[in-house]
Amino acid sequence: MILPTKGIPADRALLTIGAQIIKELEEPSTVSGLWHLVRLDRSQHADSTPLTFDWFVLALDLLFTVGAIRTGPANTLRRAS
Repeated sequence: MILPTKGIPADRALLTIGAQIIKELEEPSTVSGLWHLVRLDRSQHADSTPLTFDWFVLALDLLFTVGAIRTGPANTLRRAS
């Protein structure tokens, strides 16, 4: 689930999705804005599987747990410094 396995392809692993989230967080963003950016980025790659919102939230939880992202003012998400 966190890492790719025989049953979970690399583009569905939470670590991969987390990396995509971090890439899109160049500027602070709301959850819905970030969700839109990540889905847009994934739609441009023909070989990636569709991303569901619950899987996106699990990746956000992972990033919060490891301290890679934090909340900012006005309910925004930002990279941890």
